[in-house]
Amino acid sequence: MNSKFQKSIDAAALVVGKTWPLYSFVTSNPLAGYEKMSFEKAVLLAKDQLNANVFPEASVFAQALAKGEINEQILVALLKEHNFLAPVTDYLRQMGVSTTHDHKKTNQLLNAIMSKWLAAFMDEGLAEWEMPNKEDGFYKAWRKLAIYDTDLPKTALHEIPKTSEEALKVATEGYTSTEYEKIFTNHLAALPGWTGYINYRLVSGSQWQEEYPISLTDYLAVRLWIAKKLKIEIYAENKSHGEPTSISKLQYVWLQAWEKSWQEQLLATLSQKQGKLINEDAKLPEAQMVFCIDTRSELIRRHVESKGNYETFGYAGFFGIAMDYKNLSDGITRKSCPPIVGSAYLVTETAQPFQKAKVYDFKKQKELLKFKDYFLKRMKNMLPSAFGFVEGSGFFYGLSLIARTLQPGWLYRLTQKQGTELETICEPQITSSCSGEEFEISLPLNQKVAIVKSAFDLMGWKQFAPLVLFIGHGSHSANNAFGSSLDCGACAASPGRHNARMLAKLANQPEVQLALKVEYGIEIPVNTLFIGGEHNTTTDEIVLFDAAVPKNREAELSNFKVALNQAQQTATQERLGSVKDSVLKAQAKANDWAETRPEWGLAKNAAFVIGSRELTKHNNLDGRCFLHSYDWEMDDTGKALEGIMQGPMVVTQWINNHYYFSTVDNAIFGGGSKITHNVTGKFGVVQGNGGDLKMGLPLQSLMQTDLEMYHQPLRLSVVIHAPVSRVSEIILRNENLQELLNNEWIYLLVMDPLEANKVQQYNKNGKWFNVVLESKNKEVELMPV
Repeated sequence: MNSKFQKSIDAAALVVGKTWPLYSFVTSNPLAGYEKMSFEKAVLLAKDQLNANVFPEASVFAQALAKGEINEQILVALLKEHNFLAPVTDYLRQMGVSTTHDHKKTNQLLNAIMSKWLAAFMDEGLAEWEMPNKEDGFYKAWRKLAIYDTDLPKTALHEIPKTSEEALKVATEGYTSTEYEKIFTNHLAALPGWTGYINYRLVSGSQWQEEYPISLTDYLAVRLWIAKKLKIEIYAENKSHGEPTSISKLQYVWLQAWEKSWQEQLLATLSQKQGKLINEDAKLPEAQMVFCIDTRSELIRRHVESKGNYETFGYAGFFGIAMDYKNLSDGITRKSCPPIVGSAYLVTETAQPFQKAKVYDFKKQKELLKFKDYFLKRMKNMLPSAFGFVEGSGFFYGLSLIARTLQPGWLYRLTQKQGTELETICEPQITSSCSGEEFEISLPLNQKVAIVKSAFDLMGWKQFAPLVLFIGHGSHSANNAFGSSLDCGACAASPGRHNARMLAKLANQPEVQLALKVEYGIEIPVNTLFIGGEHNTTTDEIVLFDAAVPKNREAELSNFKVALNQAQQTATQERLGSVKDSVLKAQAKANDWAETRPEWGLAKNAAFVIGSRELTKHNNLDGRCFLHSYDWEMDDTGKALEGIMQGPMVVTQWINNHYYFSTVDNAIFGGGSKITHNVTGKFGVVQGNGGDLKMGLPLQSLMQTDLEMYHQPLRLSVVIHAPVSRVSEIILRNENLQELLNNEWIYLLVMDPLEANKVQQYNKNGKWFNVVLESKNKEVELMPV
């Protein structure tokens, strides 16, 4: 690759985020390439390059103000601070007139041609007839077929350069090297969804990328050569370079006022517990449950705690195991830990004692189902059989359609009875290999111990109940292309049940418990039993994988399941606003193929609280907070807190930014309406019959109606209960955390236990300010420390 091109392409690629595939839809910051600059500067650049809205619309601000979510006193004070002295309503009118964007893209023909070729080349098994010569790479495969493209003027093969590098030279002839970056940036930004998926394939190194390679260089070479052929000007001078305007300054002030108002509400709630952070009920709980930090766990944790002497914790949902998981049902290996963490282990399934025959039958059954699916697909798609098959099977398909339409809840309960069959006959097995090859490297004892100890350290574990349950989470929805986005983000959009089961198995092993006692003084009582489970976030059901539980503990566990069922009942009543038949309604929503919103996912997320459960217990946080357990007194070195800030805090910022940008401009950063979605290539969706690949969340996952908001687009506010000095040391040691904080991608507030839980806030200059809550109006006031 010509070095002058590569350098410019690398710089231009900052405009490209990652478009994650539907089967592993991780919510991440679409402007991750710009995190080294300030939030305000980054969004203004994105606004110019992508022709996008980057702040909430005036109507959204108006709704927030009318609902009291924006404190008008805070808003007026911030407006005055920035010399905006007119009445608030005047500024709403100004923003309403000035912030409407026309999303019509220039060069529609060029975009349509590129979308057509990218969809054909990047298909992952949806198309019955695949594009030929894909193994040669995108540029070479396109070159051989471009002569047959009726959207292009008549072209001979010898007219098209043989390599992408030569094509770029031809297309950019007459332009200076300083103009290359602007050209490449404009053309990468023209289809940010497709180029984002190319970027994802390059970074992930997927099997599809290995077999059918494509690069941003290939994309640009094809696009720019076609533009030249169609006599389309490839260079357009940017009118703006991300400089703030009076309207953008006004929008930013309104956003800050909204965020500050939310922080006031949150701190007012947490401040009620100041001086009361010692658990008044010190007796040993009957059971302890570890949930994911996911915002949806907040609801079920409250309801479980209300049903008896139960203690809950928050921990990242991959449970500290950096693993890939090979599914026995389909043989596919998927990542099951955060995308920012490299997989160190492979977890597979092996038969439980005396269950080998059932496992053999299970595999045979899955093979039969796989063949049946293949056979039916072939019958529907092959020309000789398609019409006859449809005519002959139409009656049976009609019955299925009627049942799915009229009785989705009944079908859900019928299929769920078979949903945990695998866990009843198999147990997870962990090896050091994550290459997917069929050989085992036994996991050393010290690594097993480290996994279990790390979990207890990060959560500040002090005592062990008779039952300790690790509860992953997953979701269930029907006819939902974005279904994986509702699963566990910490498990790379996979269900968390496999990680939970694996940690429970490791913690139950006698050799692990002995090593914990001898080496670290962590003594686990002989009657403590660890069990894995899963929280279904759509129905709030908690399933326990208890096939290996000893007979003498079954009665105890049975009583506990009664409490879990009661928690499901009251949790669904609160979530759905329905007292009668709430569980049945939740099950029906989960399996209704016409339901555009089976659940809200992580909508409304706005804060990450790191500290003792006593900070938030008994408070309804409305599912707006990620909750990670942490005990500063048990973390002398600060290593546990540093791990939380480096890992979960960064991931929650990804999630928060993904929701923010999908909300402020759903057409560019989001997924558009589910009603007009078409799945392409098994990995993404487009609106209608073509166009750009959608890279974010659908409209229905964010909005109550077309005009009324549900998710509130705010940056993440992180609240940590720990000494300020400890947090400062961690920030100084981690450049990536400094960038996020100094560039205001997240807010950081600390409740310092050494200062009577006084709250201090970190600002973009690396300084700390006291946050004072006044008793009368609870106005938040920032004062230099």
